[in-house]
Amino acid sequence: MTKEQLVEQIREKDSYLCVGLDTDIRKIPRHLLSSADPIFEFNKQIIDATHTYAVAYKPNIAFYESMGTQGWESLQKTAEYIPKECFTIADAKRGDIGNTSAMYARAFFEEMNFDSITVAPYMGKDSVEPFLQFEGKWVILLAYTSNTGSEDFQKLEVGSLGYLYQQVIEISSKWANPGQLMYVVGATHPVEMKQIREMIPDHFMLVPGVGAQGGSLKEISEAGLNREAGLLVNSSRGIIYASDGTDFVKAASKAAQELQEEMKQYLDLYCKS
Repeated sequence: MTKEQLVEQIREKDSYLCVGLDTDIRKIPRHLLSSADPIFEFNKQIIDATHTYAVAYKPNIAFYESMGTQGWESLQKTAEYIPKECFTIADAKRGDIGNTSAMYARAFFEEMNFDSITVAPYMGKDSVEPFLQFEGKWVILLAYTSNTGSEDFQKLEVGSLGYLYQQVIEISSKWANPGQLMYVVGATHPVEMKQIREMIPDHFMLVPGVGAQGGSLKEISEAGLNREAGLLVNSSRGIIYASDGTDFVKAASKAAQELQEEMKQYLDLYCKS
């Protein structure tokens, strides 16, 4: 998917919502367990309930890997079921030496046809470059994440150069254009997000941490929106586990709609002339 196509979806739906499919068989409604593929059935109904309001979907690969071959089958079916106009993210957080990264890229871009993959930059440019060789595909680079431990390394001061996460962004932003490279910036860092937006005015940011982790949609929208929106705000548990009963579809739809309606307000304020 191109940047222009992604921006078009955001404008058509008045939304920059990404639904995280962190699907745990221990948490899905019990009545689905009799299905031939409970994970896919849950995902399918969540997608049906939310695609009107969401522009992107982000399966967290670990939840599927943990179930072995059946999990991979559920993931493949989920990836194929997501509407073609929606941006798809393989939240795999891969990062290894070049030839290994090339195999990861083939797996998620060619075999599973995801639009993007999350990548850890710790091993440097040669570990990221293989993912950048695929036309129409995106690298979403971990920059400043929303978890508590992000302070351990990401906010280490690098002499007079600023924090480590700032150096990651500054250096990596030269590796590809804003139509191929996106950054993960946690919703729990709205002040830093404003500074990051100044560093990368034209790049998209994938923003986890709204809701269960305490991030404020209002604050990160004020800090991060640009003329093309430039944000994909992820919500996982707040949508897919809005209810664990037979009404989970209705609850998920309502949660997604509420976020979309709030997002429309911010788009009108910050992105429309």
